[in-house]
Amino acid sequence: MSTTNLEKIRSKRAVIGIIGLGYVGLPLAKSFTNKNIQVVGFDIDEAKITSLGKGESYIKHISSDAIKEMKGNNLFRATSEFSQLSQVDVIIICVPTPLSKFREPDLSPVLDTANTISKYIKKGQLIILESSTYPGTTDEELAAVLELSGLQKGVDFFVAYSPEREDPGNKAFSTASIPKIVGADSEESRELAVALYESVISEVVAVSSTRTAEAVKLTENIFRSVNIALVNELKIIFDAMGIDVWEVIDAAATKPFGYMPFYPGPGLGGHCIPIDPFYLTFKAREFGISTKFIELAGEINTFMPTYVVDKINVALNNTAGKAISVSKILLLGLSYKKDIDDTRETPTLVIMKQLISLGSEVDFHDPFVAKIGAMRDHPELQGKRGVALDAESLKDYDAVVVCTDHSTVDYGLIGEHAKLVIDTRNAMTGLVMTGHLVKA
Repeated sequence: MSTTNLEKIRSKRAVIGIIGLGYVGLPLAKSFTNKNIQVVGFDIDEAKITSLGKGESYIKHISSDAIKEMKGNNLFRATSEFSQLSQVDVIIICVPTPLSKFREPDLSPVLDTANTISKYIKKGQLIILESSTYPGTTDEELAAVLELSGLQKGVDFFVAYSPEREDPGNKAFSTASIPKIVGADSEESRELAVALYESVISEVVAVSSTRTAEAVKLTENIFRSVNIALVNELKIIFDAMGIDVWEVIDAAATKPFGYMPFYPGPGLGGHCIPIDPFYLTFKAREFGISTKFIELAGEINTFMPTYVVDKINVALNNTAGKAISVSKILLLGLSYKKDIDDTRETPTLVIMKQLISLGSEVDFHDPFVAKIGAMRDHPELQGKRGVALDAESLKDYDAVVVCTDHSTVDYGLIGEHAKLVIDTRNAMTGLVMTGHLVKA
């Protein structure tokens, strides 16, 4: 083991390099600097580097003041010069792990990053992957690329896996207060990684291997995916029976044991829950195992935007006698969940594309998202700007669809002035409606 590196980590003198300064990497950098540990942030997005250089944040729940404080204490700087990786003691990889157009894992961001690291890696460095992935990625694929440097894993450098557990916008839990899973395939690597995270995280949970840690991450998100799929299917069934699924869930949740409430919606969003199940199904095929239960949940959740569009179509016909192809529709909420600005994998964009393809005129309003940014799955929507929400503009729309239930939205205003509301989040319950309300 690199005794010098372990001593530097324990004494908080180690310099931490974080690759990927998004919703995972930037909060992690803040957690280290909060403990007076120096961080160098790396990203290929020059706009992010420029913003951070000016002390400006691009993530809602991290203030610009926090960035200025990190920089003002000389504990943080951001760069796109990856040659500076040779100057850090620890490298933490926080890049995306998306799906290909065939819904299969795309590890190119991770492996491209590993290839870059291999050019500048130095002896004794600890490299940790935090990106969601299937079991075996760290030990097999990441390590193999790093060894292109000519250095040997476990001898010249050390690897570990520690899944991110970020929940953007959650005020009850921060990066530092969420227990941290750490897995490594040698005692030396595990000791280094545990020592690192113990310096900033309130509780560190060490597991026996990188594969175990990778499986923990997938299990957490597949658990949510399957249960959300269940309530989404129940929503469809109960709706056909004239039963309010929200009332059913609230009543069931009064049972003090044996039940945990999950809530339906217009589809899954965020970087993890819609994607992680497909990483496991892909890896399971290598072992000749069919993941029927997981894949069925994925099918149900992927279908939900289409279900919402069908509900909009029927509602327009039944309440206004109007075809969806000549309707003007407002989508309320672009981010994938309430009170954040994160639009990754948001089902609202899927609904928007389907409506546009049917001929609808579609606008959106989101208090946290002014315009649609660059997205590889929806490039044709990039740059589309949100609209204001007021009494006069609401009257112009044939339907308003509540896709995300942001707390700052005036739902009473919507109930008073909208002709038709399709509510996918139970946001309108108990409010006075002058028009029609349809739950979807």
